[in-house]
Parts: sequence; C-alpha cells; structure tokens
Amino acid sequence: DYCNNYFAVFTMWFALAVEMSGLLHSSYLIQMLVVKLSGQEVKSREAPRTAFQSFFFWFRCLASLAILCFCFAVTFVALFNGQTTMWDGVPASVALVIFLILMTIVGMLEGM
Repeated sequence: DYCNNYFAVFTMWFALAVEMSGLLHSSYLIQMLVVKLSGQEVKSREAPRTAFQSFFFWFRCLASLAILCFCFAVTFVALFNGQTTMWDGVPASVALVIFLILMTIVGMLEGM
C-alpha cells in the first residue's frame, strides 16, 4: 500500500539490505536478555533455524556487537581526548554522561 513510488521502493529495499547485513543484530541480544530475565518464552510462527541459519544469525550478532563496541570505543576516546565539538569548559566525564543520556533518549525514541 505504501510502496507506490520509486522512492518508497528504494527505501524499503535499502532497509531490507541493512537488516540482512546484520548491522543492527546486537538489538536481538538485548531482546533475548529481556526475555530470559522475564522468564517467558518467545512464541514464533517460524520454523526452528537450521544449523547454517543459526550460525549465520550468531555471526551477524557477534559482528554487530563488535562494530558497536568499536564505535563506542572511538567515541569515548574522542570525548576524553577533547577531539569533539563539545564546549571547552565542559569536562570529559560530563560530556560522556551527556552523550550517554542522549543515546538513551534516541534509543527510546526508536522504540516508540
């Protein structure tokens, strides 16, 4: 219904390519952690994964987690070395707290 022009089709295919790449698969790890902590099971209509599908899924999760950790490491190093556009009078620890608060807000907005 919504893919009624070429831009919408391009956007859909781009989003599907990002999903297939596994770039955002670290969010599945958070989902699994929340499910484990709640003590419930995930009910799915999909068939259980084959060995290859399971390997491919976990590989993408680990690759996504590695990329996420690398991005955080680069950002933290830049914050503590003063290589950002943060005001001069703001200490690095306060800049880190502001960064984490803003990342949390963005994460909550993505979930809405």
